[in-house]
Amino acid sequence: MKIEKRSGLALIGSVVAILFILVLSASASTALDSSLSLASSSASVTAFIRVNQVGFLPNDYKPAVLISSSNSLKNAQFEVLNSSSGSVVFEGEVGASLGEWNTNYPFTFPINFTALNSTGNFFIRLVDNQSVVSPTFQIGSAANLYQSLLPDALFFYQAQQDGPIVNSSVLDRQPSHLTDENATVYDSPVYQGAHFKGDLIPIGGPVDVAGGWFDAGDYLKFVETASYTDAVMLFALRSYPTLLNTLDDNFSAEALFGLNWLQEMWNQTTKTLYYQVGIGEGNSSILGDHDIWRLPQADDALNVSAGSKYYFIKYRPVFEAGPPGSEISPNLAGRVATDFALCYQVYYRSDPSYAKQCLVSAETVFSLANTTLPANCNAAHNCQLLTTDPHNFYPQTSWQGDLELGATELYYALAIATNGIGPRPSGLLVTNSTYYLEQAAHWAHEYITGPENGEDSLNLYDVSAWAHYELYHAIQQAGNPKGLQVTESQLLNDIGYQLNLGEKQAGQYPFGVGVPYGDDATPHALGYVMEATFYDELSNSTKYAQFGEMERDWVFGDNAWGVSFVVGVGSTFPDCLQHQVANLVGSHDGKPPLLYGATVDGPNSPSSFKGLGNVTGMLKCPPGGGDPYAQFTGHGGRYFDNVIAWPSTEPADDYTALTILIYASAGNLES
Repeated sequence: MKIEKRSGLALIGSVVAILFILVLSASASTALDSSLSLASSSASVTAFIRVNQVGFLPNDYKPAVLISSSNSLKNAQFEVLNSSSGSVVFEGEVGASLGEWNTNYPFTFPINFTALNSTGNFFIRLVDNQSVVSPTFQIGSAANLYQSLLPDALFFYQAQQDGPIVNSSVLDRQPSHLTDENATVYDSPVYQGAHFKGDLIPIGGPVDVAGGWFDAGDYLKFVETASYTDAVMLFALRSYPTLLNTLDDNFSAEALFGLNWLQEMWNQTTKTLYYQVGIGEGNSSILGDHDIWRLPQADDALNVSAGSKYYFIKYRPVFEAGPPGSEISPNLAGRVATDFALCYQVYYRSDPSYAKQCLVSAETVFSLANTTLPANCNAAHNCQLLTTDPHNFYPQTSWQGDLELGATELYYALAIATNGIGPRPSGLLVTNSTYYLEQAAHWAHEYITGPENGEDSLNLYDVSAWAHYELYHAIQQAGNPKGLQVTESQLLNDIGYQLNLGEKQAGQYPFGVGVPYGDDATPHALGYVMEATFYDELSNSTKYAQFGEMERDWVFGDNAWGVSFVVGVGSTFPDCLQHQVANLVGSHDGKPPLLYGATVDGPNSPSSFKGLGNVTGMLKCPPGGGDPYAQFTGHGGRYFDNVIAWPSTEPADDYTALTILIYASAGNLES
């Protein structure tokens, strides 16, 4: 598993050291709406009920967890009440202990109310300890529960927009980084770990790289994360076009915003890929993006000249993946080819000229993939996959799945272009879509038989399960041709293999998350949700439905901390984002204005929080100090709701991406 995905906004000059106390309300009325206020004392027993704060479809598996300081609740009776009428609609007894969580709460008991199929708003409480109550949740249609969350996800990406055209109604965003329209290209910086060494050396430009999304809580822009995010968005659009285009500001426009920036980062004429805008970590003579805290438009207002420590804050450097026409690291080649091939599939009717441009770019980028890397290469920079500078921001090692996905989407796009369905661009490198089907099958085989198979769920670092799903359908569409290096059953079985490993991991924890808490738990849990959906659709079964629902429930509040790790979703979610715009313009108390839809990592390894400190200009959050969630630290996971705590509260584009698919796929189904 990948550990500690990014050094975020925290490993900088001096990073924030302020702590805040969230007040735990003891009132029963408040307890219905906040999982932080579920503490109850009865004969020195402290207990909480954790549950998915969004809710359940009528036919879902419906679990909750009672976490307790005492074994005296082992046979406790619970009841589910309608929150409007107060009437009891379901009764039951907690199950046998799931095991110890930590020394504060050594007892965890399952609550199962799957048999409750009535729709409405509900909460759970203990019969003999009636101040122990859950947050409210809903049982209702998929459209009401999940489709309604799609505008939140869209809001997040609109808040992440950079460049001359942004939406001022979203957290008062203003045009920013206008100098990116005329940027200088520099040789890749030299890093020792996360520390930048030496100077930046100009090698070309100017290039126009304005626009695009901020990567996370900072203002850097990376092809590594933008290509993954846009691919997910485009795939969702292709899969659920009506659903995603009904919003006032639709995902089609947002995906196009991301594509336009990726087209800027790829020069089809010179065959040059630029992979990054901005420098994260500076040194004694150069300030990087993470060294200061401000609104993005403040960078344009700087009055600086060459030699100033602030020069590269205003005049942001651009870095290229290699000389024109050179081979491209296969992870980026596969991912960018995926974007452009999906671009053709989504826009060939509405914008045929743009779609043709995308398809030509997709083929060219894919053809330049460096496929001579060893299968277990984990170290185009000395056998290290090119992601970002520094590499440890995003230490990806798996790449065969990227090429499988890129080839599969090229198969689909070329089939449309060459079968008279969509416009056929001139200058195609390959005109037989079967070539890309064979390429996809080859890279699927390489992944399945390679050393990293099963190490990840679907996430930024490993898209193999998604690629398998797409390739399975492509093989069917092609009429099940003979001679491919993989079969449909092998693809399905490999998705199942990954899910089996997740289920095994989940069985080690009372709250059933399929990944260790120090390994980007939230995006990995979301990845398992989609993998379960993929498998069950392909197999026409419900084999992994319960596991997928458990992972979804964990993200939305059925976890030790009782927190939904998506802002604005549920009753208790992160207040203190490590996100500069949200910190400086948004609220710090869970009330609007919020960075709706922002998905954070949540719990992380306790060691990852060492050495965090303040950045000048950062607003303290929470202002009172303290860490009420510390009492729930356990099983190698700590959740720290504090602006300094990037391992817990920094939202990211790639973290949020899969929520679009989850909301759309669930919202497209009526139970």
